[in-house]
Amino acid sequence: MHLSALTQLNGVSGNEDLVRKYIYDNIKTKCDNITIDSMGNMIAFKAGKKKNAKKMMLSSHMDEVGFIVSKITDDGFLKFKTVGGIDSRVLPAKFVAVGEKNKIGVIGSKAIHLMTMAERTNIIKTKDLYIDIGAKNKIDAEKTVSIGDYISFMSDYTEFGDEMIKAKAVDDRAGCSILMNILDERYDFDLYACFTVQEEVGLRGAKVCAYTVKPDIAIVIETTACSDTAGVESFNYSTILGDGPAVSLIDRRTYYDREFADYIYNLAKSNNISVQYKKASFGGNDAGEIHISNSGVKTATISIPVRYIHTPSSVISKNDYHAANELLKVVLKEIKL
Repeated sequence: MHLSALTQLNGVSGNEDLVRKYIYDNIKTKCDNITIDSMGNMIAFKAGKKKNAKKMMLSSHMDEVGFIVSKITDDGFLKFKTVGGIDSRVLPAKFVAVGEKNKIGVIGSKAIHLMTMAERTNIIKTKDLYIDIGAKNKIDAEKTVSIGDYISFMSDYTEFGDEMIKAKAVDDRAGCSILMNILDERYDFDLYACFTVQEEVGLRGAKVCAYTVKPDIAIVIETTACSDTAGVESFNYSTILGDGPAVSLIDRRTYYDREFADYIYNLAKSNNISVQYKKASFGGNDAGEIHISNSGVKTATISIPVRYIHTPSSVISKNDYHAANELLKVVLKEIKL
């Protein structure tokens, strides 16, 4: 299902080359045309069966959260900035890959037995962390890394428990994997499968894609935070792992077309596909730019719930993934444009 291979590729926002190449190599025979714009977005086009067909835009982003080298210290440690939203509390002792040569490093901080009592009780800040690549000094470090190098989490794709998957970059390689599957079929309408860049730093790629495609309607295939974990009251659950893909109603960037959202939800129910509404308004995705592009676009989002999102150990349910894949197929088959 491509997900294992996709999550093992490094593609921090602004550096999606490896992900784009993998997708291109695996879809090039399925499409009528593939274009790559100046930002790096890839748009795969399949003409509709009908003449003068309307345009359906599908969108999933290729980029992942990560880091960028901002300084090399005299001791050979790397200081860094985050790319995308990452909670600094999950960073210490994590393995990372630095630069094109994937230089292995470990995110480090002051040892706890050297911290003051105040430092022990405060949340560690990114500025106080560094990456140890095993260099003797600055000169040694500069042999293999440079300021501006991208840094990715290192984490193996692992299946575990009751149909669970643990991997980095599930957000949004899961969506990319589903879009790749969708291209096996041809539909009545013109289909534009957009694999976008720089979603994690402001939905930048989707904005450009939407103005290029000028769709009549759009669906974003995404992941979303799953909060059914220890310490969270059930009334605060956004989504529940294993209850199927989530259809969004509102988030920080989009007020979704309610008729379209309900159509997708009800279609899932009538086809015995597990589905849920996202019961929170936080977050955002490519829909935030797509729905207000041109003269406005009716837009919906289908998201796979993810525990520990934006970490190297994101967890999804295989059942939710397959349900999202099946739901999108049904929508594309049944919808009348």
